[in-house]
Amino acid sequence: MGWADMGDSANVPSVAEGSLWGPATAVIVIDGAGVVRAWDEGATALLGYPAGEAIGRLLADVLPPVGMGSPEPSGPGLAGHLGPGGEGRQLLRRRDGSRLDLDVKVLPVHNPSGPAMSLILLADTTRVWPTLAGRSLLEGLDRTAPVGMAVLDTELRFTWVNDAMQEMCGVPRQGFLGRRPADVLPGLDVARTQAEISEVITTGTPSLGRAYAGRVRADAAHVTYSTSCFRLETEDGRAIGACYIVLSTTDHYRAQQKLTLLNEARKRMGNTLDVVGAAQELADAAVPGLADRATVDLLAAVLRGEEPQPGPADAATLADLRSAGYRSTRGDVPPPIPRGEPSVYPGRSPTARAIAGGAPLLIPHVDPTDPDRDTHGCRLGIHSLMAVPIRSRDTTLGAATFGRSRDSGPFTPDDLDLAEEMAAHAAVCIDNARRYTHEHAAALTLQRSLLPVDLPAQNAVEATYRYLPADAEAGVGGDWFDVIPLSGARVALVVGDVVGHGIHAAATMGRLRAAVQTLADIDLAPDEVLAHLDDMVSRIALEARDPSGVIGATCLYATYDPVTRHCTLARAGHPPPVLVAPDGSARLVDLPSGPPLGLGGLPFESVCFPVPEGSVLALYTDGLIHTPSLDTDRGLQNLTDALAAPWTPLEEQCQAAVTGLADDRPTDDVALLLARTGVLGKDHVACWDIPKEPAAVAAARANAARQLGAWGLEDLAFTTELVVSELVTNAVRYGSDPVTLRLIRDRTLICEVFDGSSTSPHMRHARTTDEGGRGLFMIAQITERWGARYAKDGKTVWSEQALRRQMR
Repeated sequence: MGWADMGDSANVPSVAEGSLWGPATAVIVIDGAGVVRAWDEGATALLGYPAGEAIGRLLADVLPPVGMGSPEPSGPGLAGHLGPGGEGRQLLRRRDGSRLDLDVKVLPVHNPSGPAMSLILLADTTRVWPTLAGRSLLEGLDRTAPVGMAVLDTELRFTWVNDAMQEMCGVPRQGFLGRRPADVLPGLDVARTQAEISEVITTGTPSLGRAYAGRVRADAAHVTYSTSCFRLETEDGRAIGACYIVLSTTDHYRAQQKLTLLNEARKRMGNTLDVVGAAQELADAAVPGLADRATVDLLAAVLRGEEPQPGPADAATLADLRSAGYRSTRGDVPPPIPRGEPSVYPGRSPTARAIAGGAPLLIPHVDPTDPDRDTHGCRLGIHSLMAVPIRSRDTTLGAATFGRSRDSGPFTPDDLDLAEEMAAHAAVCIDNARRYTHEHAAALTLQRSLLPVDLPAQNAVEATYRYLPADAEAGVGGDWFDVIPLSGARVALVVGDVVGHGIHAAATMGRLRAAVQTLADIDLAPDEVLAHLDDMVSRIALEARDPSGVIGATCLYATYDPVTRHCTLARAGHPPPVLVAPDGSARLVDLPSGPPLGLGGLPFESVCFPVPEGSVLALYTDGLIHTPSLDTDRGLQNLTDALAAPWTPLEEQCQAAVTGLADDRPTDDVALLLARTGVLGKDHVACWDIPKEPAAVAAARANAARQLGAWGLEDLAFTTELVVSELVTNAVRYGSDPVTLRLIRDRTLICEVFDGSSTSPHMRHARTTDEGGRGLFMIAQITERWGARYAKDGKTVWSEQALRRQMR
């Protein structure tokens, strides 16, 4: 830059070309009196005064100020106002009268051989702002930028890094300069990083948004970054290095990871209605995403399905804890406490403190010298712990304890927040499972109380059964079975299935079973029994206020007569029975299906067929032949195969059928009733046709007495003759042909009189003046039971007497 000078100006310093002060700047030299001693070309261009007009004049005269607060237009002017070394902004008047907004800097000039002088630098703010902004930008990138930046040469050596890069990596600037990324950051994927930078330098194509993860000195935990890189070039396009920009995405990554883990945990929890299963779901959800080991302990009352005591936890609560869930990344190390066993925690342990305080507890670094330290955790190398109480509705259900091993970083407050959210969700699932367990236990208790415990003694069939209640998730069903002794040494076999699950289904089952027993006592035919049950189920459906209540049921009702060896069956929407002949051949009994109970208005049909002695009749519910893993056809085939073993002990056949067909945890109740038929032969039955005339009564008494003598039951002769006399007399007097007398020696002595009339006999109290009417009343007094049953061709009046002597 050329200079024009006057007087003592030989020692004025020059301004180097290409400095930040360019064409929009001016350099002026004044002496101590404010007289211009030097004036450069920039001053002429900026201010409008040629050097000849400005040098030798007061600066205040050349540059008059504008606005208030400006110095007086005489004296030192700008230099005197700002002072040596001062700087600021000034509004000045140009030669043509226009205003100038200038940045002013006053520098003292050392002049040993002459008077003191000042160097004034002026810059037009409207024209030098980009240069100033660039300088500010560089300073900001170096000191305050929130992203890490580095400049590397073509040999991939760091030549400059900003403060953010040093903070991110935990390495000071001296640790970067002159070294390659592989030497500075060995914990990251530096091979890919160097390859990326080399490719950018070679091709000139920027790299944008590459993500990578690892560990750096500044953070022991896992960190993630997003990086970009572009080439640095000379004016002629020659590569001189690369600028590498790093944006930390660790917080975003951790937040996203937390959200993902929480969503996955919620998907994995709540899939079971088993309390222990719900606790195990929490442990499975936490490992390995959140922790390296997780233990879940619940109160014993919760495991039993009971309501835990509300209020704060105390020492009794800790003593009542039981192990319920465990998961570890070390599969070779068994859980510290077997499931269901008491969990003992010292009072100062994190778990005990979390339960007592009702708040989660974070221990980032476990004290290795703590005498109460978990020995199992020591084996796993646990160095960081979290303990979170499991609470629902302000009631403590248990606690979850999470640990990290040496290979993982310590837990953070964010991890504790995540553990607390997972425990809160698990608490809802566990409490729901507890409530369901309680309801299921109540329904199961009700169901068991309504089902037979021991089958009644009778000689018609040898019977055994298996009953498997549904699992806790499906709920207790309404399946039932029964063996009911009937008159005439016969027996009724019943199997039914109420639609639905739960207490309502179990209660309805109990009502139907009681109704079947009542209908069996009045000796109705199987189709009539089902007709009455159909009406009853329809009434139950109308009475049910709960829309999810029972609306139907299925039933199979069969009677077997060991004297005639005939079986009569009817079914209402129930699977047909399986009949296994003595030779081992098995088949489904072909009989009309009939509609399920509760539909109303549709008839039921009975089928009667002979059954060989020793045959096995299998009655069952559909839970036995149809499961999620077994279709009905295959289930029936398996059932017939399991039963096709002639003269195998009935208990073994029953167990084989259930073991081979039912799942370990059936989704529906399973009921199986097996009955092997017996026979009462001629030596147990005596039968006589009775003429319809009064004289036949005496002959009937005599025949009965002789038969009792043959059976060795002479002690029953007197009462039996009275019974025969009354029943035969009534049949002869009031009944119709044919009339038949039959004695059966079974577990009791049975006396039956059949006639072709359907007139119902009635027991009444006769007056002292009546000549008759005392017959049935007397029979009721001297026998254990009596009654009448009806058939299409007449009725049978019967009575039973206990055998006072052992049968031969």
